[in-house]
Amino acid sequence: MEGAAAAEAKIIDGTAIAKSIRSDIAQAITALRKSNPTFYPPRLVILQLGSNAASATYIRMKLKAAEESGMTVEHIQIPSDAEAGPSSHSGAGVAKILDVIQKANADEKVSGILVQLPLEGASTVEEKKVVDSVAVEKDVDGFHPENIGLLNSRIAEPYFTPCTPAGVIRLIESTGFNLQGSNVVVLGRSDIVGTPTCALLRKKDATVTQCHRHTQNLQEIISRADVLVAAIGSAGFVKGEWLKKGAIVIDVGTNYIADPSKKSGSRLVGDVDFASASQVASHITPVPGGVGPMTVAMLMSNTFDAAKRAWQAGRDRRVTPLPLTLKEKVPSDIEIATSQTPKPVWDIAKEMGLQADEVESYGKYKAKVELSVLQRLSNRQDGKYIVVAGITPTPLGEGKSTTTIGLAQALGAHLHKVAIACVRQPSQGPTFGVKGGAAGGGYSQVIPMTEFNLHLTGDIHAVTAANNLLAAAIDARMFHEATQKDKALFDRLCPAKKGVRAFAKPMLARLKKLGINKTNPNDLTEEEQSRFARLDIDPATLTWNRVLDTNDRYLRSITVGQAPTEKGLTRQTAFDIAVASEVMAVLALSKDIADMRERLGRMVVATSKAGDPVTAEDIGCAGAMAVLMKDAIKPTLMQTLEGTPVFVHAGPFANIAHGNSSIIADRIALKLAGIEPGDEESRNGYVITEAGFGADIGMEKFCNIKTRVSGLKPNAVVLVATIRALKMHGGGPAVTPGKPLDAVYTEESLDLLEKGCANLGKHIENAKKFGLKVIVAVNRFSNDTDAEMALVQKYALSVGADYAVPANHWAEGGAGALEVAKAVVEACETPSTFDFLYDVNLPLVEKMNIIAKEMYGADGVELSPEAQAEVDRYEAQGYGSLPICMAKTALSLSDDPSKKGVPTGFTIKIRNVRLSAGASFVYPLAGDMSTMPGLTTRPGFYDIDLNPETGDIEGLF
Repeated sequence: MEGAAAAEAKIIDGTAIAKSIRSDIAQAITALRKSNPTFYPPRLVILQLGSNAASATYIRMKLKAAEESGMTVEHIQIPSDAEAGPSSHSGAGVAKILDVIQKANADEKVSGILVQLPLEGASTVEEKKVVDSVAVEKDVDGFHPENIGLLNSRIAEPYFTPCTPAGVIRLIESTGFNLQGSNVVVLGRSDIVGTPTCALLRKKDATVTQCHRHTQNLQEIISRADVLVAAIGSAGFVKGEWLKKGAIVIDVGTNYIADPSKKSGSRLVGDVDFASASQVASHITPVPGGVGPMTVAMLMSNTFDAAKRAWQAGRDRRVTPLPLTLKEKVPSDIEIATSQTPKPVWDIAKEMGLQADEVESYGKYKAKVELSVLQRLSNRQDGKYIVVAGITPTPLGEGKSTTTIGLAQALGAHLHKVAIACVRQPSQGPTFGVKGGAAGGGYSQVIPMTEFNLHLTGDIHAVTAANNLLAAAIDARMFHEATQKDKALFDRLCPAKKGVRAFAKPMLARLKKLGINKTNPNDLTEEEQSRFARLDIDPATLTWNRVLDTNDRYLRSITVGQAPTEKGLTRQTAFDIAVASEVMAVLALSKDIADMRERLGRMVVATSKAGDPVTAEDIGCAGAMAVLMKDAIKPTLMQTLEGTPVFVHAGPFANIAHGNSSIIADRIALKLAGIEPGDEESRNGYVITEAGFGADIGMEKFCNIKTRVSGLKPNAVVLVATIRALKMHGGGPAVTPGKPLDAVYTEESLDLLEKGCANLGKHIENAKKFGLKVIVAVNRFSNDTDAEMALVQKYALSVGADYAVPANHWAEGGAGALEVAKAVVEACETPSTFDFLYDVNLPLVEKMNIIAKEMYGADGVELSPEAQAEVDRYEAQGYGSLPICMAKTALSLSDDPSKKGVPTGFTIKIRNVRLSAGASFVYPLAGDMSTMPGLTTRPGFYDIDLNPETGDIEGLF
């Protein structure tokens, strides 16, 4: 640093001011991270082309400053073309820099990108191309054309101010001088310092004169300046006698002059003759120690601002709704769906706060979401959790999926809350059979509905493949055990490879289960080899069926092994529909990949002749099944007609399995909708998840099975009711798909409706037994009258519902579910008192009795001898503490679909009991429940076709 001034000029100590700035930034980062754990330290990427010595010095300064500021820095040095040698093509270094910048632009963890200039060996055109390629929101140097343009605008502010000009302003302001109306001369016209400094000074309302070495009457102009900023690049160019008495001098110059007294032979001086200027000026910056440290400090400030801006943008979660064009006569579902142009799925992801590396696109409108988001948001509080259930439905359905989507649209697009719907992936069985698709309906749908209702991202195919791999492995193992002796069987299971025998990973698990503490196949005794190699499955106990995602009644009972190659080892088995597979239930109940892998391994497929459970791990293919499921475990992101987010994941049937979408989808949604510690409660969002069929089935399983596994507690339940269904429960004639409705359903009938309301009352009572807030949504159809709607609402409130409101989202979209949405918001303002219906440690039959009595109103359960034998076996094998997953008809509270309303004086007849050890439940089969639906005489596939001219799908509903 140059010697102290002999006269009155005060030194503006840039080093001290910069140190203070860095210290303030470090403290601010610490404080922000303490109050907001999801705010990570700002990360700066510095890119250098070549090994310029001066650049290396500047980079070391920046690395040290970043460390002192509490930031992380990555310095990426790329060899110049000259350094890379003759094998490198011209421009390779610049191309590599551009590639690194592109990746850093997309990396959400990178706050700022700095290109250290000059780029060694690059032309000015190439330098500009590189600088311009930095994303404007990460351009912490402030050199991007958009930043420069905004800097010169009177009505806008740049994302970032160039660091040296920003440092100049801070140094002037540190003197206490008021720039407004002052006369400032900027000596220099570079794009990096001179010109942007002028723009900043104008924004401070200073009168600015920009000069350069060729400006006429330069000395005279400088003599009138209250403030001089010298950035001309000429050592000692400005003399003290040129200055106005008391002027402030900011010297930006960095010039090396010969100095034999220095070890290096040179020293650094500015553009102003310090010795003479300090005799005239009131304040002056030294060189070094003035503007230089401030440039680096302002770079740190810009990087911190970039990190805060990106973090805040991730928290904003502002959904841009898609407008609906409502028609008085509501068109078909597919017409409505195809008339709306969805937002690109990445737009939905960004609006939710997902990062680029957490989203895997499957085309334009759907994407898989990585489970890593759960770790990133682990400190975030969960949003509000709403389950949508319904009364006992008619075979036509009462619009529960439609209500789920309509409610999400109302909360997200109309009340501007974060609202995420979580729904199951529909099976192609119902889609091509009777019920049709499950995307919702009318103006409350998931889009694109054709993709939603068909293959989507292939999850059901993955479930099918994994299930059938295990089925094939079981039959193959039984065949090989039946046709080989112990030694041959063991030798084929553990063959020598290059003279070495080893156990595969699942084999080690089986050895541990058997209590054999050996890891070398050669060490096993003959008795141990036999125990290891022979699963000795009792064919009569086999419960594992093959699956297919098609309604196919002729696969309900089949015979396998009829080819001559199977040597007469035939057996009777069956196919289930894919969504009834335990693999699907495992997918829905897994909490992460490790949990899914463990659950797949412990699935019980049969019992050995010695009475021991035989698992998929024993068979040896659980790991391969997990590989087939590795992508299926990620939820699929889609959107509603109004552009609000939807997670589609898993599709277990509710009348066979537990009938709820995945825990993983709910967990991710709850974190994305949730708030940071200390945030205002008004920022909290809502997750709306659907439970299949009536509340006696889907909601009961949601509460007793899904929430036990997830640990998540719902805030409220929305019970969907319709006038049509309640009239049927009041004694109305049968409602049959494909047949016209009886006149009683299209005309006002208050007496019939009032009788049927008892079914609604029973479901309200059931929900209250779990301690849930209950919002009854009366889903209005076009023939429903005001008197009928009022009757249902009044009745619901009289029997304990917390809210009872009309809903018309089918015809009006989210706007038609606003009353439901407002009731949900109000209900969630106070906590629920959620609890389970039974203690899992009770005996299996006692748990069945509790469900039958409390949920269905039955006198209890009655087990067939076969079912009782299965219960005894499962309890003896250690599975007695699992929850119960009742498989019964959805069309009645009883096990007889013809009994409507609120039946009494009946027992639930259990004809069979199956074990889902991987999914962690036991499921009794009540009544005539089938795990493979059949096609009717007139299935829905008659109406589905592909338009040969446009390629559009027609007839899907």
